[in-house]
Amino acid sequence: MGSNPTSSAIVRQRGGKAMEFIFEVFLQFFGEILLQIFFELFVEFGFHSLADTVRKPRHPVLSAIGFILLGAIAGGISLWLFPTSVIKNPDFRMLNLFITPVLVGGVMMLIGKIRSKKGQNLVRLDRFGYAFVFAFSMALIRFIWAA
Repeated sequence: MGSNPTSSAIVRQRGGKAMEFIFEVFLQFFGEILLQIFFELFVEFGFHSLADTVRKPRHPVLSAIGFILLGAIAGGISLWLFPTSVIKNPDFRMLNLFITPVLVGGVMMLIGKIRSKKGQNLVRLDRFGYAFVFAFSMALIRFIWAA
């Protein structure tokens, strides 16, 4: 009788494992999101510091191509710093490839709105579309080459 666990103990154990799994998945996605936000903020800071010297607006397609290349470079640098993905499940890694760029694009758009309300100059990375293509190309590089 002493070696048989009670049904309430089994339920608690299973419930604990489910919560642990949910917490682990949340932390994995959160880590990837923070990594991409860090790189986008770093690049955005660079563009804001150069905004006064580069006044001539570029064609939107050329700007998008530039952000794709910058995102790929940021993805390569992030692989050098963090060669493994915190998300181990292949299905979750695929999901991360689309969710994280949408969330990061939204964060950058909100930062752009705050800058606009303060009367600060905006750069293209302060807009959702450009932030999304930067984050997506970074996420794609990490999806392909992160272990």
